[in-house]
Parts: sequence; C-alpha cells; structure tokens
Amino acid sequence: MARMARIGILGLGNWGTALAHVWCEDGHNVLGWTVEQEVYESLMTKNENEKYLPGYEIPRLQSTMKIVDVTEICEILVLALPSGVILGVVDDLIPHLRPSHLLIDLAKGLAPSDGGGSGMISNAIEKRLATAEKSNPVVVMTGPTIAAEVARGVMTNALVACHDRSVAERVAERLSTDSLILTPAEDPLGAELWGAYKNTVALACGLVDGLKESIGGDNLKAAIVLSGYSEGIGLLGAMGASPETAFGPAGIGDLYVTATSPRSRNRTLGEKLGSGKSLEQALKEMHMVAEGVRATRMFLRRSEDLGHQTPFLHSLGSLLDGELGVEESIRLMVEAYGSQ
Repeated sequence: MARMARIGILGLGNWGTALAHVWCEDGHNVLGWTVEQEVYESLMTKNENEKYLPGYEIPRLQSTMKIVDVTEICEILVLALPSGVILGVVDDLIPHLRPSHLLIDLAKGLAPSDGGGSGMISNAIEKRLATAEKSNPVVVMTGPTIAAEVARGVMTNALVACHDRSVAERVAERLSTDSLILTPAEDPLGAELWGAYKNTVALACGLVDGLKESIGGDNLKAAIVLSGYSEGIGLLGAMGASPETAFGPAGIGDLYVTATSPRSRNRTLGEKLGSGKSLEQALKEMHMVAEGVRATRMFLRRSEDLGHQTPFLHSLGSLLDGELGVEESIRLMVEAYGSQ
C-alpha cells in the first residue's frame, strides 16, 4: 500500500469535498480550505458540507479558512476551484510554497484574459510559479467525475497529466483508491483542453433535454454529441492536444458522463435554457458554477485566432448571446457535423 499523504484541498465545492471524502476514507490526512463561512461552520459542527455535498459525513476531514494552515501542514495541494478564481488563489498561495509542495489543478481551460494571457490555466499557474522563482510541479487532473458518485464510491477513472510523466505516475500511485482509479499521462495540455471543451457539448445536450416535450430525444442528443465531439477533435488538435487524449478518460470518457448525467451542472444549465429560460434566469437558479458558458466563449475566441472553422460552437455561442432561438441553434449544431 502507498504511504499516506498529507493533502490540502483548496476549495470545498462538491468536487473538492467528494475528493476529501474519498481520500479520508482511504486513510490520508486531508485539510480543506474554504472562503465560505457557511461551509466551514457546517463541516465544523456537523462533519458535513450541507451546501455542496449533503448526506456525506466526513469526520476525519479538517477544515480551515486560513490558506497558510494548508501550506504548513500539507505536501499535495489540490486546487479544486472554479476557473474564474483559481489564479487569484494561486497568487495568495505562492508566497507560502515550499519546494516539496506539489500542485494538482482541477480547473480546466483557457486562463482568464487578465491572468496568464491566452494560455491554459495550468500554464498560467506555471508562469506565476516561474516569475516567483518556484519550480513546484503542476499536475492536471480531469476525467468523468460526477462528484456525488465519487463520494458514494462508484468506480471512477480519471487522468493525472504532467509534463514529467514520473510525477504523474507518482501521483496516480499515491492517490488512487479502490474506487478512484487515476491513470498517469504526459499530455496536460490535451487533458485540460478536453476537460474544458466537454462542458460545451454537455450544455448543448442539456438544450435537447429542455425540449423533451417537443423535438428533444435520444436520437437528437446522439447527433449533438457526435457533432460536438468531432469538432472538438479538430479544434483541440489544432491547439496542440495529442490525438490519443480525445479517446481517453479526459476526452470521450468525461464528455459522455458530463453530457448525459442528470447530475451534470452544464447539462442542467442547458436544460434550463432549452425549456425557455434566459441565460440570466438559468444562472441565477444555480448555486454551483457551470463552466460551459465561459468555455464556449473562450474556445470561440481561440478558434477565430487560429482561423479554424467551428460551426458547432458558433451556433451554441449565438444562442447564449441571444442571437438564435433554441431549436434553430440545435439544428445548426447537428448540421455542423456534415460541414466538418
């Protein structure tokens, strides 16, 4: 058995909390950090994150609202944060890093324009580390991971990718459990790209679910998945992803579960839009971040920069911007497959 690790989880949303539960159950020492007072108090008084993962007591999980507590105690730092805030937390984290700290990035996609330019989030983290003269390794973790199922012990396969494959192998060996099977890889760019891109397809599949009383159905959803996945293979390949990553846990595996699961946040957001709600209304009803809207706009900008045609994403983006109706957007997304 691999020796126990001291794991700090920064961000206790549903995914961060689910990982905390799994790793605590496996005997690791886990400390969670949150900026949300209600989450901290819920864990302190009830051993449960009632806001994000109700029904799961985690008595062995320690929690704090001070970031320095995590860096003092832990060796593996898991960044379980939305893509819009992760770089700000990294900035707060860097002054407290020791050479022995290893970072695991759960956020996926293109970094916000004000934090790392046009690169990926993991690349923006690495740039910040280099500027601060730190050389801590950064691992990207992604895959088909519905948080409640992971917490329940459903067998799950995820990818851990790093430029240094030996680091990815060490993380996979130490943090895999009986139910969470981590596969090492050395294509962090592709892992992160697919981890972000799949949210756009899930959003589109949710639109179909929102139309279940009219044109929605499994045939239509299959056509949407095919069109979105095919466009992703071309676009992400042009952006530098290794072809084989599209067919692994970070690619088709993650896309399948995010596009079809009732628990998927991005599919749920799409369903609200498909049923006639505005983007503003739909977002207001969700207290967990759905990354698909931001991912759609980021990939559209990148495809324009590359001169790469993306009719599927263009149709989805036009819907999000209020320029197309739901049924017209879906028709164009299906037809996009024929033009690829």
